[in-house]
Amino acid sequence: MPPAPAPPRYQQVSIEEVGTPLSQVTFVVVDLETTGGSPKDCAITEIGAVKVRGGQVVGEFQTLVDPGHEIPPYISVLTGITTAMVAAAPRIASVLPAFLEFARGAVLVAHNAPFDLGFLKAACAGSGIVWPATASVDTAVLARRLLSRDEVPNCKLGTLAPFFSATTSPTHRALDDARATVDVLHGLFERLGPLGVTTLEELTGITRQIDPERRRKRHLADDVPHGPGVYVFRGPRDEPLYVGTSTDLRTRVRSYFSSSEQRSRITEMVGLAQRVDAIPCAHALEAAVRELRLIAEHKPRYNRRSRFPERALWVRLTEEPFPRLSVVRRVRPGAGVFLGPFPDRRAADSAVAAVHESLPLRQCTARLSPRTPTSACVLAGMGRCGAPCTGAQTVVEYADVAAVFAAAVTHDPRPLVAPLLARVDRLAAEERYEDAAVLRDRVAVLVRALRRRQRLESLAAVPELVLARPDGEGGWELSVVRFGRLVSAGCAPRGTTVRSVLAALLATAETLPGTDGAPTTSVDETELVLRWLEKPGTRLVQLTGTLASPAPGTGAFSGFLGQVEAGRAGSDPFGDSRSLGTRARPERIASPA
Repeated sequence: MPPAPAPPRYQQVSIEEVGTPLSQVTFVVVDLETTGGSPKDCAITEIGAVKVRGGQVVGEFQTLVDPGHEIPPYISVLTGITTAMVAAAPRIASVLPAFLEFARGAVLVAHNAPFDLGFLKAACAGSGIVWPATASVDTAVLARRLLSRDEVPNCKLGTLAPFFSATTSPTHRALDDARATVDVLHGLFERLGPLGVTTLEELTGITRQIDPERRRKRHLADDVPHGPGVYVFRGPRDEPLYVGTSTDLRTRVRSYFSSSEQRSRITEMVGLAQRVDAIPCAHALEAAVRELRLIAEHKPRYNRRSRFPERALWVRLTEEPFPRLSVVRRVRPGAGVFLGPFPDRRAADSAVAAVHESLPLRQCTARLSPRTPTSACVLAGMGRCGAPCTGAQTVVEYADVAAVFAAAVTHDPRPLVAPLLARVDRLAAEERYEDAAVLRDRVAVLVRALRRRQRLESLAAVPELVLARPDGEGGWELSVVRFGRLVSAGCAPRGTTVRSVLAALLATAETLPGTDGAPTTSVDETELVLRWLEKPGTRLVQLTGTLASPAPGTGAFSGFLGQVEAGRAGSDPFGDSRSLGTRARPERIASPA
């Protein structure tokens, strides 16, 4: 008698792997007519939308909108919508609630979605309405991914509608264009079937640049857990290629194989990766700190940030009878006053130039003796130096000048910065705007460095600090910090006492050797801890020593820094910060593995 057939084996898959079938997704295809191309100075004149589900139309929405001003004649010629037609129409603030209710719970679809959704988001912001978090699909991008140039010369709606035999022709009226976009969407869905794309999550990924080679490596994320932590991509020789952090390790690692990662170096990195190591952490701060330490230790070739903390630059006021400023790479306790760190030589030189504009510190590099006078340089004749080399300035008199810089670094930058700001104003009043801008930027670099140094020093001087933050589920995230270094981290879940968990953390915390004023960790790590400390909701549980900001500090210059940042942001309103590589628009897409 033949053996009975083995029962079928079933495997439970996760929700993220199943996805949402496209047949069960409600789409709202929307199109707008406007008075121009920018939501900053133009307005909506018509909204048209069609709701579809499972290939069937279940509702339509259409209304004219009064833009609040006349419609330009060329827009009226293009759309057929005149100022008289919208005179009795409702304003956008009255229309938006009805449209958002019509589109609630649906995925928004538009042809050139950034244009239509950009106008809708701007209208919501102007009307005081919160824009709902919703997924979106751009049929123009989807068409570029699925159609070749042999099939259509371009991906304009007027070209795609006849290609897919749309029942409605685009007419530059909102509802007609939305109906035509519905037929284009369904035509594109037919192209997705042979590619194995059947879920909303896969559709969202297919509209982005996904290399098929990267898809084939999705199994590398199979053993990565959820929760906060650090992930390490390793290469053929087990070398770290890339180190990253996330509040959800599994979701983040999976995104490297299925989402819109456009950086070419990351695509290359994933191609080399052979495995992914995950390091679970107690909370986001521990993950960020571990990431910094791993990057500094292993210097992965595909990480750019924080690879070489030892290359940071500092401005040092030397320890000698007539001290001067020098740019160095190492902070040595007792070797003078240090300001920094600076990211590059240019920033350090700008700060030094600003100090020399304010104080007559010597700029020569030779070591001077108060007992052996020498000849003066040209700076002395210009009044930019007190000429201590000639004996015209005693050690005590020169020390008073150097003390202004030392005081600025530790607690009071006003005597150093105030003359510089006065000179900026004077140059601007004399219409020497370029000179004023150069000096202003130098002063901004100096003030930022002073502010950063004072903030970090206040934390780095604390022997022990225990912080707690709510974890969002009734528990607490705990961190033990000593001299600015995170030495222990843990969680007290809901239902447990914080004190019992804290006692274990303190007992197992890293023990630091005698500091003698030397830094116990990198500046970046101390800054991470400081930002975590300053977040709303953080509680100070236990403190050894004193945690205080120096007075008066740099608070008086907050307005100046704000003006500099505002001026920089508005210097090029037409600037495009996006990085659009040629790989972003391939002609075809391969079948997913």
